[in-house]
Amino acid sequence: MDNPFADPEPDERRMILSMMIRTSYREVLRKEVVWRAIARPHKEELRMGTAHVQGDLWSARTQDWADLQERFSIPLFEAVFERLRVEKGMRLLDVGCGAGGAAQIASRRGTWVSGLDASGTMIEIARKRVPDGDFSVGEIEELPYADHIFKAVVGFNAFQYAGDPVAALREAKRVTSSGGQVVMAIWGRPQDCEHAVTLKAVGSLLPPPPPGASGPFALSDPGKVEALMEQAGLQPLDSGEVDCPFEYPDAETAWRAVSSAGPVIRAIRHAGEEHTKQAIMDSLTPYKTHTGGYLQENKFRFVIATA
Repeated sequence: MDNPFADPEPDERRMILSMMIRTSYREVLRKEVVWRAIARPHKEELRMGTAHVQGDLWSARTQDWADLQERFSIPLFEAVFERLRVEKGMRLLDVGCGAGGAAQIASRRGTWVSGLDASGTMIEIARKRVPDGDFSVGEIEELPYADHIFKAVVGFNAFQYAGDPVAALREAKRVTSSGGQVVMAIWGRPQDCEHAVTLKAVGSLLPPPPPGASGPFALSDPGKVEALMEQAGLQPLDSGEVDCPFEYPDAETAWRAVSSAGPVIRAIRHAGEEHTKQAIMDSLTPYKTHTGGYLQENKFRFVIATA
């Protein structure tokens, strides 16, 4: 019988030490969350910012998003992490992390992963996917982390949806270490994204946007993201495009996947589920395959900047 009080083997010692370090890292981040909340207790209540608006929409059908739609962004996640040279021991923050798909890939590379999202139910899934990660619900314009603690901060289709994108990027810069990198990933140009047809159909069901509001492709032309990042004090360094096809095996799966996105939930609440479903399925008709599924070819663009 093994002696339960014997000294652990070298591999066991390394595992125990790793667990202790990770636990300590999470506790430091959580204490920072509490401190920043105490220091600025009223700002979120007064502003009712991005998390309040987006969190409600993206919490409606989170499991469908995690199971059916988020996976189409895997080529983008992997391309960005490869370009960043994400590796073991690196501290990385995913802003607008959703259900933790990108965080899971980064964690497998050995990184210390943190994630923040507007949706509490998305964060619950992220925590299950990455038990060693540190995930929080909050505002991307007011990140609950200390200055200069991450080697990289990534935002996959996130920064542009902030109430103030420049403020969100400035916050990303603040929490990034000197010489570290901030990534902003967005939709490619509408002519390169067949899903733009579906997004247009959804948009037709929504009430008119407020003056100055930007659509999903407002920053898609080369140079626009770079200009935004420069306003935030970041220095654009590199960019790239990634193919991310959306492929659904049948109509029901397509509806469940597409309707899990926040803007579609808003359309459902405004125009009704039946009307919204009809508009979305009509938009998918040109992309029906001979097997009865649907395939939309899309490109996403990312820009890497130094802090």
